[in-house]
Amino acid sequence: MTVVLCPGQGAQKVGMGKDLAERFPAARETFQRIDDALGVALSKIMGEGPESELTLTHNTQPAILAHSAAVWAVVGNRLQADLKAAAGHSLGEYSAYVVAGALAAAEAARLVGTRGELMSQAGPARPGAMAAVLGLATDQVEAACREASSPSEVAVAANLNAPDQTVLSGDPAAVERAGEGCKARGAKRVIPLKVSGAFHSPLMQPAVSGLSAALASASWSEPRVPVVANATATPVSASGDARRLLAEQLTAPVRWVECMQRAAALVPGATFVEIGPGNVLSGLLKRIVPGAATLTLGTADDVEKFLA
Repeated sequence: MTVVLCPGQGAQKVGMGKDLAERFPAARETFQRIDDALGVALSKIMGEGPESELTLTHNTQPAILAHSAAVWAVVGNRLQADLKAAAGHSLGEYSAYVVAGALAAAEAARLVGTRGELMSQAGPARPGAMAAVLGLATDQVEAACREASSPSEVAVAANLNAPDQTVLSGDPAAVERAGEGCKARGAKRVIPLKVSGAFHSPLMQPAVSGLSAALASASWSEPRVPVVANATATPVSASGDARRLLAEQLTAPVRWVECMQRAAALVPGATFVEIGPGNVLSGLLKRIVPGAATLTLGTADDVEKFLA
């Protein structure tokens, strides 16, 4: 029994997916379809850079999705029979709907490209900041955010990644105050993140209507397996709910700890297979669900070993 996990922003690096395209025709075709859909040589930016292009939000998001979709194009036939659920972190939730058969890879890439552009536009409209808090319980981080927020400046716990790892998001001064509050409560480290906006916070509200419209006009099928939604940590089995919750996800926290607990309860004894760049989600899972079985499929070597 398998649960597929799809990574989010931060996992990108120049060279990603190049080995997959060279060794697997199905991966190469997926990259080509996504390039065609976007009207951009995204696979070339992924494979060759420059890094300054790859790290632009409207490129990064479809690049990570393309990598996950390319891996799925190669291993999906093997995993399909045992697939019971999927989940993705932030933009990875769109990749999870590709795995669940609700979105074609090219359609999902168009959506996350639009999402990235809308998020980039919302950033300068009300500049925001994000910071990772390590070594402090989530409820303590949330208390520091409440203390640091005012009617005009807000800080929220935006990514609840592990029991002792949370990302702050919001207005720069409020995020700084919340970070100090976290240190005062015993956080080991507070690390400012290089981002173009305050993702998963109320500051992203200007992007919601545009994304809702894009989600509504996209071509959807009903998911073949449930996808655990970031915003609510509930399994989604209907495309209408998927569209609503993906729009909500822009301003809602990524409830990753609850998502993984829900997935583990939904599919007892599952093997969690992370597809796409890196192995961040597998590392987080081991801290959330101790003893969970994991497998990462990101490189051509990983995929060949699995298929063999």
